[in-house]
Amino acid sequence: MAAVRGRAVETLPKLMRSLRKDSLSSSMRSQGQAFLPSLRRAFSLYDQINLIDNVPEDQLRFQGYTDTGFTVNKVEYEGSLLCVGNLLTSWGPSKFSEITPDSLSIFQIIRPIPEILILGCGRHIQPVAPEIRQFIRSTGMKLEALDSRNAASTYNILNEEGRIVAAALLPYGVAS
Repeated sequence: MAAVRGRAVETLPKLMRSLRKDSLSSSMRSQGQAFLPSLRRAFSLYDQINLIDNVPEDQLRFQGYTDTGFTVNKVEYEGSLLCVGNLLTSWGPSKFSEITPDSLSIFQIIRPIPEILILGCGRHIQPVAPEIRQFIRSTGMKLEALDSRNAASTYNILNEEGRIVAAALLPYGVAS
């Protein structure tokens, strides 16, 4: 395993340089100007490489998203989702303005209490109302509001680390 990992660590920088070099030369030729490599491209290539292949089957893992839903463990779900640990359920709000302390009331009874609630706001991060922040604080959780794509990724990372985490996600296509 260590040998395979060593080869991967050795190969990745070479692959990145090769891709950048090809991109630079074709881009510079077509536009006749200097080109700064895009960090977005470097990160997107890195994001496509699955470094954690041994995710247990009973662990939730967001694998994709559309404007109307999410793919979790190879199953497509439409609409908003609420995840706590490795439990998944549909969630009532279909737009950000419908998120209320009432829509999050399940967190008053769930035990163990998740350490953080990741709120997926749709396509863009939205300012969270003070009454929602107060409600989340009263349950003992921290709140992180992100766009839904990054919220799903953050959930995956924290869940894979074995942390007790919750996510309330609106579909990515929700604009406000």
